[in-house]
Amino acid sequence: MPEKILFDTDIGSDIDDAVALAWLLANPDCELAGITTVSGQPDIRARLASAMCRVAGKEVPIVTGAAEPLQVEARQPVAQQASSLERWEHSEPSTHTDAVEFMADVIDSNPGEITLLAVGPMTNVARLFERHPEAAGKLKQLVLMCGRFGPEQIGQRAAEWNVYCDPHAAQTVLSTKTNRTLVHGLDVTTQVQMEADEVRRRFDAPLLEPVLDMAEEWFSRRPLITFHDPLATVAAFNPGLCEYVSGSASVQTSSGGEEGLTSWQPAPDGPLEVGFGVDADRFFDLYFEIFQR
Repeated sequence: MPEKILFDTDIGSDIDDAVALAWLLANPDCELAGITTVSGQPDIRARLASAMCRVAGKEVPIVTGAAEPLQVEARQPVAQQASSLERWEHSEPSTHTDAVEFMADVIDSNPGEITLLAVGPMTNVARLFERHPEAAGKLKQLVLMCGRFGPEQIGQRAAEWNVYCDPHAAQTVLSTKTNRTLVHGLDVTTQVQMEADEVRRRFDAPLLEPVLDMAEEWFSRRPLITFHDPLATVAAFNPGLCEYVSGSASVQTSSGGEEGLTSWQPAPDGPLEVGFGVDADRFFDLYFEIFQR
């Protein structure tokens, strides 16, 4: 049976969301139960997701979610890759559905079967768990891209971006008990990167054409892609891909230089499984072979 995925994304900022969505759409073992968008301009983000679904020839419910964080000011107000929309057919997002209620309905209708894959700021997921606390226990698993759990890396901000964009939401999500929560932070995702020229060479499948189009805007600001969200996505189907350590985490929510910093405590019976190691070569094999099927 295919894996049922509910994909919560801030597609349109960092290009890796689109890279992850392309893999989900190409994967015959994936049933996309829905896509919800989060962060500034969620309607534009929904249109970008729609454009990719159109290329894949798939009808997937796409619902706009929260534009603003729970308490802090907006830190990601714009979806920069919107400039590519004029070149790709897409549908307008639904304006009559609440993303949190949509997520709750999908999970309630498929108890024990849904993997909630959240790769943006955690605002939608936090609101889901606050409004429908029973939803956490009905998930098959929660798979996240967020946080930094190991030693500080010189030259990088202490807080990972998804957590920094909504630290209060991240705190809620990381402290919520589910049947299984897999967390992929910068400690593991920064181990899978690809330079721009190699991306242009290897992104040759039809479904990767809109991704490569969006990526050119990204490459105007960055020389490579770090496969943050794709690693979490591929690991949701291949949990042996990463080496996980169990424990618990908390997020610094007070204002100041450490806002969004993740604190980590290993524990054998901890509620989180946090990735620290990955077989990078196997990851890239698993990623690209889907487009050759």
